[in-house]
Amino acid sequence: MILIDDMGFGASSAFGGPCEMPHAERMAAEGTRFTRFHTTALCSPTRQALLTGRNHHSANMGVIAEIATSFRGYTGIRPDDCATLAQVLRMNGYSTGAFGKMHQTPPWETSPSGPFDRWPTGEGFEKFYGFLGGDTHQYTPALVEGTTPIEPPRTPEEGYHLSEDLVDQLLAWTGALGALTPDKPWFAYLAFGATHAPHHAPREYLERYRGRFDHGYDEQRELTFARQQELGVVPEDADLTEPNAYIPAWSDLTDDDRFVGTRLFEAYAAMASHTDDQVGRVLAALEDRGVLDDTVVLYILGDNGSSAEAGAYGTFNEMAYQNNVLMTTDDIREHVDEIGGPTAFNHMPSGWAQAMNTPYQWSKIVASHWGGTRTGMVLRYPPVVPAGEARSQFTHVIDVVPTVLELVGIPAPDTVNGIDQSPLEGTSFVYALQDGGAPERHRTQYFEIAGNRGVYHEGWTAVTQHLLPWPDPDWVTPPLDEDRWELYGPDDWTQAHDVADAHPEVLAALQQRFLIEAAKYHVLPLDDRERERFDARLAGRPDLMAGRTRMTLHPGMTRLNENTVLNVKNTSFTVTADVSLPEEPVQGAIVAQGGSFGGWCLYARDGHLCYAHNFVGMETYTVRSHEPVGGGDHVLGMAFDYDGGGAGKGGTVRLQCDGRAIGEGRVPRTVPGLFSFDEGLDVGLDSLDPVVRDYTTPRGEFTGTIKAVDIDIDPDAEHDADLVVKARYRRQ
Repeated sequence: MILIDDMGFGASSAFGGPCEMPHAERMAAEGTRFTRFHTTALCSPTRQALLTGRNHHSANMGVIAEIATSFRGYTGIRPDDCATLAQVLRMNGYSTGAFGKMHQTPPWETSPSGPFDRWPTGEGFEKFYGFLGGDTHQYTPALVEGTTPIEPPRTPEEGYHLSEDLVDQLLAWTGALGALTPDKPWFAYLAFGATHAPHHAPREYLERYRGRFDHGYDEQRELTFARQQELGVVPEDADLTEPNAYIPAWSDLTDDDRFVGTRLFEAYAAMASHTDDQVGRVLAALEDRGVLDDTVVLYILGDNGSSAEAGAYGTFNEMAYQNNVLMTTDDIREHVDEIGGPTAFNHMPSGWAQAMNTPYQWSKIVASHWGGTRTGMVLRYPPVVPAGEARSQFTHVIDVVPTVLELVGIPAPDTVNGIDQSPLEGTSFVYALQDGGAPERHRTQYFEIAGNRGVYHEGWTAVTQHLLPWPDPDWVTPPLDEDRWELYGPDDWTQAHDVADAHPEVLAALQQRFLIEAAKYHVLPLDDRERERFDARLAGRPDLMAGRTRMTLHPGMTRLNENTVLNVKNTSFTVTADVSLPEEPVQGAIVAQGGSFGGWCLYARDGHLCYAHNFVGMETYTVRSHEPVGGGDHVLGMAFDYDGGGAGKGGTVRLQCDGRAIGEGRVPRTVPGLFSFDEGLDVGLDSLDPVVRDYTTPRGEFTGTIKAVDIDIDPDAEHDADLVVKARYRRQ
């Protein structure tokens, strides 16, 4: 099973898109394309549904686990009565391995304390090599093998890229299985971080696309739509939806907007092609081993529609978006030659994302419309699957588990590990493979992400877009009961013509059906809060630090997810380090959290104690002691006095040595919501991608001896839920 992240229906050349993906095309020629395959519109929910065969709320993954709440359907904790496909196959004699992005382990359970039963190796996968978060740097990823954090095997300078590494690992694993237990079946789940931001690709792939999209995203939608109709993946009588009114027309952009935005999109296309070439390596290896035609290969081109989260002008740093900070073209222009490389965490503009979802409206997160949920899918298995054909029956990601079980001849279990199982909620689509004209069997399906919601029933869809998929300080989210619903008929393939006014009785019936489905599958109560849910104290989910205001850390503690340590955002805090220093000037990190794209660090530079705060990669504010710290035993400290008055505000930094003030300075603004999905907290070094690039030691390793580090937060601090940061944002 192969899954690509954040790829819309209109991205891959196999479905008429501009991203060259010859191996997806090969799969389509040798297998069957599904042209009405649907996801949940968001990564973790789709992945949980994909691996369990249940709706994402049934599996408690109504949203990503980083913003889980205590409500059923949203806890981020998979129920034991929803066993995974990996568990079922392993218990039926399969070797099972997962490679790449998982993003299903509750983040508060990702520390060395575990528990580990919801890590991939606790959910049925005997082998795991990949990362646990929502995204990761493709050149310096936050790798985990089994339950152990590891460093990448090579550096970016040595040519490392995560997608290539994942395939190397998969091929080594399957090769060993073939040598040792050739008669034992195996199940491999290859889930690329691509094409989620950061859009990273080797230089030769970036150069391949230079200048090829200068015509712009509005014309690209027209080109893609014509190609889709030519391929037959969209009917000839379908209509292209209107451009999104919230996205600037290509003709209204400045020359700089077009140049920078196109460079950002070129990186996306390059990453798509590079990823597809890694899929080609898998197919070639299986063919060389003589097992390709005996292997069910499912290639899902997107766990949701393409992402418009970076806004109209894109971003050089995806973590800025995660903190509601929108970059301008001018912010990105000075870094344009770094796009796609290891110093960038880039993401494309919303107009290009919309083009990748051609011919549909909207994008990732907007679960109401096909642009958020409909993606391409190809199935290859010559004994059963017709070659070069397409199927248009309605299918959904929850249909994959029952389909795979039917193809391999294993019944869905009644119990797993002594736990009675809830029924699978998906429908096998083997029937559609056998008869392209068969009536569809998946006739009703609800959709919901963050209040964006809809329902499909026997061809009709009723939908309402509630939240924008990108941050906008001026967007006013309406009350849920004031959302305007749209209605699309069975003959409207693309949801291009709203007929709500013409058929109010049909709309009312479908709205009622949504509520019935929502009650059945634990969608209610709806919760449309946004960035404030990153704070466990505001979201009401389990909090490993609940009630704690002090934490003592020791050398060797590294890569600690920010959900497993004290939250120092939007509050006053202190750091105290008991150290022993050499006579020569000390260097390196005492404690670091985050990295080059957002975070903070207390460190030494040429014997001076320093503090740095990286505001989402846009500004790094540094405070340096006015005198060096000499050798011997010392207690080094810093205090951050937060200004208050909301989230993301500034504060005063005071540096100390043995209780004596040695420096003071200002940090005018701070990261309000999330430092990083993948870069955690380190003691005595700064792993992966460092906050400050001038440590002078490898990975910022501290050249003295750290005995202990205490972090204390203000127990009386008020935690403001308003995480909207009005950054520099030029409007048309």
